[in-house]
Amino acid sequence: MIQPISDNDFQRLVNFIKAEYGITLAEKRQLVTSRLSSMLSDQGYTNFSDFVTNLLKEKNPQKIEQLLNRLTTNYTFFMRETEHFEFFSKVVLPDLVRKHQSKKVMAIWSAGCSSGEEPYNLSMYIKDFLGPQAGLWDTRILATDISQKALATAKKGIYELPDTIPDSWRKRYFKKVEGNHYAVSPEIRNNVIFQTFNLMDPIRFRVKFDVIFCRNVMIYFDQPTKDALVRRFYDATVPGGYLMISHSENLSKDAPYVTVAPSTFQKK
Repeated sequence: MIQPISDNDFQRLVNFIKAEYGITLAEKRQLVTSRLSSMLSDQGYTNFSDFVTNLLKEKNPQKIEQLLNRLTTNYTFFMRETEHFEFFSKVVLPDLVRKHQSKKVMAIWSAGCSSGEEPYNLSMYIKDFLGPQAGLWDTRILATDISQKALATAKKGIYELPDTIPDSWRKRYFKKVEGNHYAVSPEIRNNVIFQTFNLMDPIRFRVKFDVIFCRNVMIYFDQPTKDALVRRFYDATVPGGYLMISHSENLSKDAPYVTVAPSTFQKK
């Protein structure tokens, strides 16, 4: 039986996770206790004090990731919030094709990609939109997440498909492997580059982005952390580029982007 977490140990844990990963847990003491107790038992601890002390001392990446996986939900699915994909295919893609007709390169970032459905979904819309011209374009999507476990699932690219996946996509972009499980086609898999990245770190990728998708990630952050991240996104976006967040999230009134559609923003 794990002893209840003390005020001091809870604060030490909350401060560490907030400083390193931006995740705010100050109001979630019961969640922290319930989700971590079995993990502590599995690791041989009888109390939170020893666990927190060793965690802060060792800063073992594997143990920290296990902790974060317990405290956050890497839940996503294909065709999530389809309004974004419709705006992407009807407004954003025509805009990008006009802008980049000469170089034929798009820069798109799925930030907090979890198990990979979002960047694969975007690739399918891109391939459909470009049609026979798709092979002439570099449309590779950068997909990042802090969780190695989520990225391992994403790289594997095997999923149970929801009914919302169009039959034409099911036939063209997936191959049935067993039961209701399908593997993403090489054409789509090769269009996504998966990489570990902590959104609290400086954004120093070699290109600025035409589109940044960051959906259902900022729900874990407090407002100052969200605002700072949005400013970093803004600096990493090309003029005229887009940011899309989930419908359950919002930007501050003084955010630098201009609203162009629900939960969709543009750098003017």
